[in-house]
Amino acid sequence: MERSAILNVVGLTPGLLGEDTPHLQKFLQDGADLVPVKPVPPAVTCTAQSTYLTGTLPTEHGIVGNGWYDRTLSEHHFWKQSNHVVKGEKLWEKIRHQFPDYTCAKMFWWYNMYSSADWSITPRPMYPTDGRKFFDVYSHPLSLRDEVKHRLGDFPFPSFWGPMAGLPSSRWIADSAKYVEDKHQPDLNLVYLPHLDYNLQRYGSTDPKVKKDVREIDELVGELLEFFEKRGVGVVVLSEYGITDVSKVIYPNRILRENGWIQIKEELGLELLDCGASKAFAITDHQIAHIYLNDRSIESEVRTALEKLDGVSEIYDRKTRGEVGLDHERAGDLIAFSDESSWFAYYHWMEDDKAPDFARCVDVHRKYGYDPVELFLDTSNPLIKGKIAWRLLQKKLGLRMLMDVIPLDPCLVKGSHGALPKSSKDWAVLIGQMEGIAGLDSIPAVEVHAKLMEFCTR
Repeated sequence: MERSAILNVVGLTPGLLGEDTPHLQKFLQDGADLVPVKPVPPAVTCTAQSTYLTGTLPTEHGIVGNGWYDRTLSEHHFWKQSNHVVKGEKLWEKIRHQFPDYTCAKMFWWYNMYSSADWSITPRPMYPTDGRKFFDVYSHPLSLRDEVKHRLGDFPFPSFWGPMAGLPSSRWIADSAKYVEDKHQPDLNLVYLPHLDYNLQRYGSTDPKVKKDVREIDELVGELLEFFEKRGVGVVVLSEYGITDVSKVIYPNRILRENGWIQIKEELGLELLDCGASKAFAITDHQIAHIYLNDRSIESEVRTALEKLDGVSEIYDRKTRGEVGLDHERAGDLIAFSDESSWFAYYHWMEDDKAPDFARCVDVHRKYGYDPVELFLDTSNPLIKGKIAWRLLQKKLGLRMLMDVIPLDPCLVKGSHGALPKSSKDWAVLIGQMEGIAGLDSIPAVEVHAKLMEFCTR
């Protein structure tokens, strides 16, 4: 059985392939086939990866988005990391039924912690009790973290997410995958390359500035293709979704607040959303919004209010959400999708001076939704760079500080994903020398799993 690597090139679409992707073009010329992947709803990272690895929809594996609301704890959760939240056998676990000694490395694919993969690395900051935050990674086995950091240096966390997000994080992940290959030769190497995700969201897919990003990720993929080929490792290139241009922001929590269904809790003069005390509220995630109802009697009224929002294209309820594979207890009582030119912001405040302190920070866990505005600096402050330097000095001195440098302007965001784009040129892709994909117009995301199984056991 040949060994395999799956390169998850986030944001790669058929429409981006061309003169700016010579290495991927060569991969195709050398015998690889390409098929557009019809994304799983919602087309977001955690859901897509879980579907690829289990071959099931969120109704079964339970990952209804990058985040959701826990009705028992009355708390929202984003970017959880335990593999135990994903139900169902994973790709490498199924292969082990046939090949018990089959090994797997999981390099930055999500739900990485406490999985049955043999080697893994995932982002994991440290949070001392005094409120400080240190960028770091978590690995299995634990010794792998120190080995890789000794070889590559610290993981460049600021380039993984936030205003500085860019190529260095993908480069570090690629190099860590090479390290694991050289030392352990896993049968399967899952490699996450997020570089395209950043400027496609900042500028949109049609902005000329993203050409540079496409060329950069193509060069990095080309290096990995050559690296694995020399070692006899077959490679599949895969993506999770495509990003489309957006021009409209939808604020579901504001309309719910205007109708008196949201409970606001004031803390130190700022407004927080009290999910447990609210009659209805939204947890937003790119182009999907899960609306949770603590008072089911107002469902019809809530739906009517949401339907009036410009940019909302579809709304599913408990009876119909199974039609899109989202009939799970973690999903909203109502699930709204935007059209492909709009996206949902989590904002619940009406005046910016009442926004929670975390709203102006990179804080992926406290916010009541995914916030792509974290990719920008607040350039309305002409002294923003000096402010950042002062904040970093405060941190170095061990003082408490708030890295409040993120703007409160969702209109800055020009690209998003989650809904189903009309054109398959904006869908995800599956590229490789694989049986049965040549000539297909497209393949549903849930069927990618079987193709990966066939490839990995060839």
